Amino acid sequence: MAKLGKIIDMGEQLCYCNSLDEKMQKLKRKLEDLSSREADINKELEYAESLYLKKRRQQVENWLTNVQRINRQVHSLQQTLEERRLLGRLQLWKRVEELTGEVTQLVHQGRFPGGLTFEAHETKGDALLTTKLVGQTFQTNRDKIWTCLMQDEVLIIGIYGMGGVGKTTLVTHIHNKLIENPNTFDHVFWITVSQDFSIHKLQNDIAKILNLDLSNVDDEKKRAAKLAQALMRRQQSVLILDDVWNHFVLEKVGIPVRVNGCKLILTTRSLDVCRRMGCQVKIKVEPLSKEEAWSLFLEKVGNEISLSPEVEHIARSVAKECAGLPLAITVLAGSMRGVDDICEWRNALEILKESKLGQDDMETEVFQVLRFSYWSLNDSKVQHCFLYCSLYPEDYKIKREELIERFIDEGFIDRMKSRQVEFDRGHTILNKLENSCLLDGIIEDFPNEKKCIKMHDLVRDMALQIVIVSPRFMVEAGVGLEDIPDEEKWTKDLEKVSLMYNKISEIPSSLSPRCPKLSTLMLQHNSLRRIPDSFFVHMHGLKVLDLSYNGIEYLPNSLSHLENLTSLLLRECDKIEHVPSLAKLSALRRLDLWHTGISEVPNGMEMLVSLRYLDLYAPNLKMLPVGTFTKLSHLQYLVVYRSSETLKVNGEEVAHLKRLETFSGQFSELQNFNEYVKSLKVGGPSNYLLQMGLDDPDVTPIESDTFDKRVILKRCSLSTSRGGGEDSLLLPEDIEFLYIQECNDVRSLCGISSLKNANNLKACVIKKCNRVEHVLSHYSSPSSILTLQSLESLRLAYLQNLSDFIRCDRALSQSPPLGTLACLKEFRIYNCPNIKKLFMPRLLMCLQNLEEIHVEDCRQIEEIVAAAASDENEVEENKDKGLGTTIFTLPRLRRLQLWDLPQLKIICNDNAVLVCDSLQEIIVRYCRKLKRIPLSLPLIDGQPSPYPSLQIIKAFPKQWWESLEWDHPNAKNLLQPFCQFTRYV
Repeated sequence: MAKLGKIIDMGEQLCYCNSLDEKMQKLKRKLEDLSSREADINKELEYAESLYLKKRRQQVENWLTNVQRINRQVHSLQQTLEERRLLGRLQLWKRVEELTGEVTQLVHQGRFPGGLTFEAHETKGDALLTTKLVGQTFQTNRDKIWTCLMQDEVLIIGIYGMGGVGKTTLVTHIHNKLIENPNTFDHVFWITVSQDFSIHKLQNDIAKILNLDLSNVDDEKKRAAKLAQALMRRQQSVLILDDVWNHFVLEKVGIPVRVNGCKLILTTRSLDVCRRMGCQVKIKVEPLSKEEAWSLFLEKVGNEISLSPEVEHIARSVAKECAGLPLAITVLAGSMRGVDDICEWRNALEILKESKLGQDDMETEVFQVLRFSYWSLNDSKVQHCFLYCSLYPEDYKIKREELIERFIDEGFIDRMKSRQVEFDRGHTILNKLENSCLLDGIIEDFPNEKKCIKMHDLVRDMALQIVIVSPRFMVEAGVGLEDIPDEEKWTKDLEKVSLMYNKISEIPSSLSPRCPKLSTLMLQHNSLRRIPDSFFVHMHGLKVLDLSYNGIEYLPNSLSHLENLTSLLLRECDKIEHVPSLAKLSALRRLDLWHTGISEVPNGMEMLVSLRYLDLYAPNLKMLPVGTFTKLSHLQYLVVYRSSETLKVNGEEVAHLKRLETFSGQFSELQNFNEYVKSLKVGGPSNYLLQMGLDDPDVTPIESDTFDKRVILKRCSLSTSRGGGEDSLLLPEDIEFLYIQECNDVRSLCGISSLKNANNLKACVIKKCNRVEHVLSHYSSPSSILTLQSLESLRLAYLQNLSDFIRCDRALSQSPPLGTLACLKEFRIYNCPNIKKLFMPRLLMCLQNLEEIHVEDCRQIEEIVAAAASDENEVEENKDKGLGTTIFTLPRLRRLQLWDLPQLKIICNDNAVLVCDSLQEIIVRYCRKLKRIPLSLPLIDGQPSPYPSLQIIKAFPKQWWESLEWDHPNAKNLLQPFCQFTRYV
């Protein structure tokens, strides 16, 4: 049999060798075809080049080189096959296959549909004059553009940024690098587009650099066809369009962007242009950093003289005024070249600080460059919105929501069917200004992330230059003023005045500005204590008045006669106890009394029939007269908070405000609360915060800020009788966030019967409710079953009598109902001293979306996953039949945090393991009785390995960690690189 096997193997090898001979013959035939094509091409090139009018393309030269290389490799392979024995020939079979493929590919490439040559007089062009790139960001952007150009799939690259930031300089370096590098593209074309763009003009500009005569062709489509043909004949080309202001259709011009054809690079000030032009890569050019700007400034100032330390200090301040714009730095530094007199430097700095862009060179070059972006907005209301941003202090981060509210106040946004639509319009305007690089978008923590915008310093300077003329603004924001500007500065043509963020403490009684056109006055964030009656007498046109964040004690009676006023903001003026009559202010649309010291509703408020926005959170407010909101039928935004037990919000009255979109209110009586909740069944605000109880309503849980529909119950009776009687708490069916604190008549969430209909509840917090014994309970009565299927976050804190997470009827199955907590992502429990076992095994099977478990300072907890004897049958189906091990799978768990649990002994029992393939973070601190971490590590090539997603393990104390038991003896060593041993988390 052994001999027979050898004979069979030998026969197979002979067949294999015969197959190799056939493949070698096939390779020779293909090589003959390739050699024939090579001979034909050489003859064509010889003739074309003999005319001195043609030049072979680089790709043809590369092809001929590859043909010669493959000929040598096939000849060498043939010799090897003739010299080697049977076994050696078998190993060369794969090499024959590879060479056959390469020869086939070269035959295909040898067709050259674009021709073998190009006109000898056509060159790539000449390098353009430019300055050197300064700064790491510029180098990074240049490298990124170059990398993208070398990728076949990237055909259009857009480079955008504010005027003067260095876009053209950056692309000029790319142009010159393409010219200098012979092995990249055959042609490089540069066109400056600018603002006087038209399809016809751009076609002429491209035709000119292609030596194409379009003078006798008037039809746009025919001109485009000729241009496209001319560009397609010039394969491997790059077209650079500098300073594109408006998007256009490439096909209308005749620009055929395609692989192995023409690639396009464009520069623009607008991200929107990049998007509409179909740019696959969009690169924003940012201003220089402080040190990069200084380096460029020094270079442009020149080294003819050495700056003394005193002069250098001032020169740095001068450079800082350019705010990182290379164009501004170049112009300003050039004007100071050779100057070493400290007086001249001080004078330059003073001019820049006082009048901004006041120097002639800066005015003519930088200002004009930036101003183009402003005029190109082509929408007067968008331009007004842009100029409005200059009212804020330099480098001020303006919250987008606040700014849009201001745009609505000013009438820059037309009145629409809802506030949401108006805000959408506002965001669209801000996006347009950001995309035009006139505003910078940033993310700021407040502490939650908020989107803000900021004006670049020089852009703000440009805006302030515009508002010197028309519209006329006076802006002295955030400059440290202690006195209000003198009366001569309050000219008759003033339209807006901003004195915000100063230290102005009083307004002289003699000051009575005559400003009939003044529509906006911003005095917020000062130290004002009182305003004289004379101050507003001649401001009949005033529409927006902001006195927020001042220590004003008395408001002048002249305020009552500002009949054109549409927005009155007194936010955080906590010393104001009385507001003059508002009866004549029928045009008022926005009234903000948040955190004022008023104890009663302003007289005449019922006459504000145009009011859309009312913030009436006033801690000292004692009473809301019956019918306060009856005539305010246009209200869209309403906040009614108080700390007084005597103030009662009438739920039925608020329910009649049919246009309400945002409502935050605090109810003291369950009846009023329920009355309002009933009204929500037939429609109501898209954003609400309903609070019941007597706690300070200004202290809302931070977790609630990400939700639109919230209910907060603090220190109140829920009267949660099982019968669902008239006094039972009603919750809105569309509630997203529920917070319960110090409500001591609730034992379980199941006691709140209206939760059964809360199918959109995303987050729930239960805190300091001393009678709570369990979160959910499952008994035989169907009415008691609550699954919370939509819940994503659950937090339990300071529940003194909590003993079970879920309590079940022992006569029934221990399995929770189908869908229980099926969407739960985050579970946190803090300071619950009586709970000993957290999850029953079958509940864990429901928590397949759980991403985070955080257990902290629960002094009696012993088990995370219960291992009671009664549960043994429940997990039998999960056991691995060979090992007798119970496997609990939490596929999405990313964080496991166990803090200060002195009695914790097991996470799950000794015969169980956790499989958590998404685990990123493990934190275990002061769990000294815990002896085992039951994690099942994944097997790679049969060996245990750390979870691929694992990032960090924090453990304390270190000695405890080192004493832990693991299911695999090498697990501790594998996880050691991820460990940090610190008591601080």
